[in-house]
Amino acid sequence: IPIHIVNGVGLSQGAALYAAGFGGTVQTRRAQLLAYGDAHGLALARAFTQAKITNQVNILKYLGKNRKTSDPATYKVLKQKEQDVADHLNELDASKWSSIDAARPALLSIEGRAAKNYWEAVKQIIPAEMNWPGRRGRGARDPLNSALNYGYAILARIVEQAAVCAGLDPFAGFIHVDRPGKPSLTLDLIEEFRQSAVDRTILGMVGNHMALEVLENGMLSDETRRGLAEKIVAHIEQGTERYEGKKHNLREIIQTQARHLATFVRGDRPVYEGYVMKW
Repeated sequence: IPIHIVNGVGLSQGAALYAAGFGGTVQTRRAQLLAYGDAHGLALARAFTQAKITNQVNILKYLGKNRKTSDPATYKVLKQKEQDVADHLNELDASKWSSIDAARPALLSIEGRAAKNYWEAVKQIIPAEMNWPGRRGRGARDPLNSALNYGYAILARIVEQAAVCAGLDPFAGFIHVDRPGKPSLTLDLIEEFRQSAVDRTILGMVGNHMALEVLENGMLSDETRRGLAEKIVAHIEQGTERYEGKKHNLREIIQTQARHLATFVRGDRPVYEGYVMKW
């Protein structure tokens, strides 16, 4: 059982304790570092971005499926934005890069523009009384953005654990640049799971008018944090879907994807495919 040492809202990590003796760690980490400079790393960077954008499209399909007759105007906007997000996948398919360093500015641009369309679409289904300003990252103080940021922090701990258990170095990423204390690989791999693990869960809570309480200091209340953690972890641990021909929960899928990443950089797997959620 891993132990993570975090701050009061779970958004920054001080340390993590894991069991020793992971198999293949040295070989995997050597291959992971070398992959940054060859075709393996570039393929991973593309796969992470492609999976994230595809999952954003699938969330919009999920949000729109029951609104075609009940709310045609919102459905129309969601369908248009769904197409706008999907169009960015064509940019990935058509682009040819020689290295990660050459690809990074373009990948971040594609990802950013897709995210802008995605969150503009999501805003259409947020209750007006929430006065949601749109997506805000670190430092947000409104209830929905705070809930999303807290959910991503929970997911990051699970993704990091999966990477370490697969023998990977969570600080040696591909899309996200290396900085002291920045778990770049965790931030890369988490992109495949944000929509399935967190967005879908929290948007479902908002749709069911579950309260997201923020205190005067702008922080989520303890009760809200507990409720979010319970919902997100339950979804990750208990919800199942077909993956590679069998039913798996999301934690198992996250761990398997990390193992696939490890075998890919070692050259034991010919192709790495990002996780795409079912909707």
